[in-house]
Amino acid sequence: MSKTVRLTMAQALVRFLENQYIDVDGRAAPFVRGVFIIPGHGNVVGLGQALTQEGHRLEIYQGKNEQGMAQAAVAFAKQMKRKQIFAVTSSVGPGAANMVTACGTATSNNIPLLVLPGDTYACRQPDPVLQQVEHINSMATTTNDAFKAVCRYWDRIVRPEQLMSACLNAFRTLTDPANTGAVCLAMPQDVEGEAYDYPESFLQKRVWRLERRPATEAALIEAASAIRAARRPMLVCGGGVRYSEAHEQFREFAEKTGIPFGETQAGKSAVEWTHPLNLGGLGVTGCSAANEIAVEADLIIGVGTRYTDFTTASKWLFREDARFVNINVSEFQALKLDAIPVVADARDALPRLLKMVEGYKAPYQGEVEAARKKWAEELVCLDGVEFEDTDEWRPIINDANYASARRFAHDLDAQLCQTTALGAINAFMSQGDVAIGAAGSLPGDMQRMFRPTGVDTYNMEYGYSTMGYEIAGALGVKLAVGEEHEVYAFCGDGSFNMLHGELITAVQEHKKVNICVFDNASFGCINNLQVGHGNLTLCTELRMRGEDGGLSGKFLDIDYAKVAEAYGCKGYHVRTMAELKAALADAKMVRDRPVLFDIKVLPKTMTDGYGAWWRVGDVEVSQREENLTAYQEHLEHEKDARKY
Repeated sequence: MSKTVRLTMAQALVRFLENQYIDVDGRAAPFVRGVFIIPGHGNVVGLGQALTQEGHRLEIYQGKNEQGMAQAAVAFAKQMKRKQIFAVTSSVGPGAANMVTACGTATSNNIPLLVLPGDTYACRQPDPVLQQVEHINSMATTTNDAFKAVCRYWDRIVRPEQLMSACLNAFRTLTDPANTGAVCLAMPQDVEGEAYDYPESFLQKRVWRLERRPATEAALIEAASAIRAARRPMLVCGGGVRYSEAHEQFREFAEKTGIPFGETQAGKSAVEWTHPLNLGGLGVTGCSAANEIAVEADLIIGVGTRYTDFTTASKWLFREDARFVNINVSEFQALKLDAIPVVADARDALPRLLKMVEGYKAPYQGEVEAARKKWAEELVCLDGVEFEDTDEWRPIINDANYASARRFAHDLDAQLCQTTALGAINAFMSQGDVAIGAAGSLPGDMQRMFRPTGVDTYNMEYGYSTMGYEIAGALGVKLAVGEEHEVYAFCGDGSFNMLHGELITAVQEHKKVNICVFDNASFGCINNLQVGHGNLTLCTELRMRGEDGGLSGKFLDIDYAKVAEAYGCKGYHVRTMAELKAALADAKMVRDRPVLFDIKVLPKTMTDGYGAWWRVGDVEVSQREENLTAYQEHLEHEKDARKY
C-alpha cells in the first residue's frame, strides 16, 4: 500500500509546485520559480497558510494589480523561452477577473502561465459571498468561468482529491510546446483548507520533458521538393525559432541555401540584425526590405510563426500563387495558408531539411543586398528627423493630421520626434540589454527600426498587443535576466496610464528597470487609424475639454517623471535630444531602483507602413467623402488578398 501524507488541498498544491522540474535536452531544472500573490478572501487563508508552511524554494512576490503581476509572469516565461514560469494567485471576484486579460496575453502568444484564482464556496452554504456574481441560470457558474475563453486548460477543484488530476493536466499543458498557454485552476476557498491523504508519489520530484517532435520523412521530402523548385524563396523567422532554441540551425539553413528571411515580432533577435540575409521586420509593422522581397516571393518557408494579420498584411502581402512550407510544432499552425505542413520542432526539422536540399542556392541577383541597402539609408533618415516649427515643416514619416504635432509642440514645449528618440535610446543600450514593448505605435517603430543588442534581447508582446504589459513585463524580464543586463521598457503614455502598478513592486524589490514613456498625449497609432480612414478625431487625443464641448483644448501636460518619483523611482524630464542623452547617461549610475524617462514626443512622428495593408472595418455608407474613399481603397486591396 502506498504511503500517504495528510495535507490540505492548498498545502499539497504548494508542495507539488515545489517539486516540478523540466528536462530540456538532458538538463533538468525547477519549472516553477515562484509565486506572485495579491492576498484576499479566497486565497489569503488557505493558500496563504500553505505558502508559508510549504513554500521552501519558491520565491514569493507581492503584486500590486492582478493583471500586472500576471503580465510580469508572462514576460518572465517569454524571456526564459518557456523553460520556467511563475504561478499567480488572486482573491475571488474582481481580483480573479483582473487576470483574464493576462491569460489572453499568454494564450495568444503561446506562453505558459499558471493562474490560481480564489473561488466561491464549493459547499455553497454562505452564498452569496462578498464579490460573488450570482447567475440565476446556474449556481455552478462563477467569475472564474470567464477564464475558459482565454486558457488552454481550465479546471475547478471542488474536492481536495481532484487536485491530483487537475495538476497533472495543468502541467501537461504548460510544458507542451505545441499547445501551451494560460492554465487556470480555480480554487474554492473552503476546499483550499480541506484535507486529504495524498499519495507521496504525487508530491515527489517530477520531471517533465520538453519533447522535440521529429519531422516525418514524407513531410520533409515534400517540403524539399517545393524549395528546389522555388525561384524567389523567402524564410519567415517566427517565435518558434527562439523557443526551440534553433537559432544556429535557422542561420545555417539561410546561409547555405542563400534564402533571405523576414522577422516576426516574436522572432526578432533570433539572428543578429546585421546578418546579410536578414531583411528585418515583415508585414504591417515591417520595413521596406522585407516587404519588397515578400511581394515577389514564390515560396514562403515559415518557421515557428502563427501568420497573424500583421505578418501577412491581412493575407495581402504574398502572391496568390505563392506556395508555403510551414515548420511548426503545432499541427494547427502548420496547416495555415494551405501550406505543406512539417509538424516538427524547428531544431530537428531544419538540419534534416537542409540535407535534402543540399546544393540548392536561391537564384537572387543582388535584390537582397539592394533592399537592405535601401532600408539602411531609411534608418539613417528615421534616426535623424528633427522638428521645425514652421508652416512648411512636414514629418517625412507620417502624413496624417500635422496640426496635432504643431499644437503639441506649442502646448508642451516639446521638440523630439518619436523615431529620433527611439534611435538614440537604442544606440545608447549596451550589449545584452533587453528591450520590451507591446502596444501603440512603438511596436511598429521597433519592429522596423530596433537594432537588438544581442540574441534574444527583444521581448515584444504583439499577439494580444496588451496595453500595460510593458511596465509589468519589464519586472518579469528583469527577474529573468538578473542584474547583469539592463531592461528597457518602451511604452506610450496610454499604456502607462492604463497599468503601471508593478512599478511599485520593482521599487520594493530594488529591481532596476528603465521605463521609457513616449508621451504624445494620445493613443497615437489609433488616432492615425481613425483619421487615416476618413473619420474625425474622437477620444484618441489627451486634451482638455474645449469651448466646442469636445476634447479639443490644450494637450494635457502630465509630469510622469514626478509620478514615478512619488513611487520611489528616479525620474527624468526629457523634451530635447540633449536632455535625453544626459538622462540616459545619468541613469546608468542608478543601481537599486527603477528609473523613468518622461519623453515628450511629437504626435505623427512615428514610422509609416512601407507598402503593407491592414484590413480594418472601413464603412460602406457615410456622409463623409473621406470614409467612402477609404472604403474603395479597402475593396481594391481586398480583391488582391489571399482567401485562405
